[in-house]
Amino acid sequence: MLSPLLANIALSALDEHVHGPWQPGGTMNTPVGRARRRRAGLPNWRIVRYADDFVVLVFGNRDHTNNLREEIAQILAPLGLRFSEAKTRVVHMSEGFDFLGFRIQWKPKRGTDKWYVYVFIADRPVRSLRDKIRALTSRLSQQQPRDVLIRLNRIMRGWSNYFRYAVAKRVMQSLAIFVWHRIARWWRRLHRWSWTDLRRHLIGRNGRWQMPSADGVELFNLGRVPTERYRYRGAKIPNPWAMANHA
Repeated sequence: MLSPLLANIALSALDEHVHGPWQPGGTMNTPVGRARRRRAGLPNWRIVRYADDFVVLVFGNRDHTNNLREEIAQILAPLGLRFSEAKTRVVHMSEGFDFLGFRIQWKPKRGTDKWYVYVFIADRPVRSLRDKIRALTSRLSQQQPRDVLIRLNRIMRGWSNYFRYAVAKRVMQSLAIFVWHRIARWWRRLHRWSWTDLRRHLIGRNGRWQMPSADGVELFNLGRVPTERYRYRGAKIPNPWAMANHA
């Protein structure tokens, strides 16, 4: 896509400036250097950027953060760029922030007094998925059940593959129940089934409710998606430079 490409080119100036202290010889390049800055009352920071979305993590106080924000704004101005007032905030990690669809927040671990940084699914992508499910399972829909299940499965597989590396198990189980009930309600109206008819079609031989299926296509079960927290894959993600080095 053209827009992310242009963003990466334009914001390379931001990367160079903010990452400058992390380069060899920089004041933040080593743990000793960063500790020295902390003792002197100076902040340390790190930027994480994807196209034109970025977050700057600051080890310091609010004044340090506001000063760094103004400094970044001055870097962006000659590029014809400025902060989006609706999306730009200065927050403490305990308040949390949304980034690339995730909610990142510093919270105490349940049942303990220890604090950790957790990665959750933000509210917006959950609402978006629910809206797509509602649109495809409208009670007035006359679409073929098999076609609807295929489309739902594609959407939910892609969504779950992206968000499975988070504290996501409860959210996915809740969404699995939601989509099941949406389909059950739609099918009762579509086929003019009674509740007894629905039970006959969706209860298996073991006496348990099963996932809806139509013409060999079964509804994808979000509740069974395995989740894995904090998986670091940076060194394992293939890229042209890594491939060239091994060639």
